[in-house]
Amino acid sequence: MAKGGDGGRKPEAYDDELGEAVARAQSGDEAAFSTAYQLVQPPLLRFLRGMVGEDAEDVASDAWLEIARDLSRFRGDGAGFRAWTATIARHRALDHLRRLKSRPRPAHLEHDDLVGLPGHQDTASEAFERLSTERALALIYTLPRQQAEAILLQTVIGLDGPSVARVMGKRPGAVRSAVHRGLKRLARQLSVPSSEHVTNSDSRPLGDAR
Repeated sequence: MAKGGDGGRKPEAYDDELGEAVARAQSGDEAAFSTAYQLVQPPLLRFLRGMVGEDAEDVASDAWLEIARDLSRFRGDGAGFRAWTATIARHRALDHLRRLKSRPRPAHLEHDDLVGLPGHQDTASEAFERLSTERALALIYTLPRQQAEAILLQTVIGLDGPSVARVMGKRPGAVRSAVHRGLKRLARQLSVPSSEHVTNSDSRPLGDAR
């Protein structure tokens, strides 16, 4: 299965560049804002496709209007900006879903849509080693929404566990539980012993995030 973010790079590989671009953009540099947009938009759009399907571009446009409006309020580095923009995009997606009274629906994504999970969350990417990215995504979309969302935030946006918890407004333990349950369900669907994929300490179920 293909791994990598924009241009095959993991998000952390371009966080320095992103942080610098955001800082310049906050000083009024329009070219720097364009750079930040180009770095963040591809994975953000893929994440939104997982939540709202074919309406992702419209939701992303709404999110970027808010991002541009509130940019001066942002404080943080490149990784923080990824989490901040994901939070805004998620809120706009949930608003959209509430209007439609619809659940997230699957979309056709490209083969490089999943990135390797940072650090201790590498177990999720291991769970997908035996199948194509398209099938992996299709399986993720069968999970309960919070489980799917937590895994998508990690694999598509590239956030770590604490950042996912902040984006989702959940306790870290609840997010760990959601990821743990989601990976166990995926492992069962793949007929792979779940112990191969969810044995690390950060995957222990510590709360209810169904």
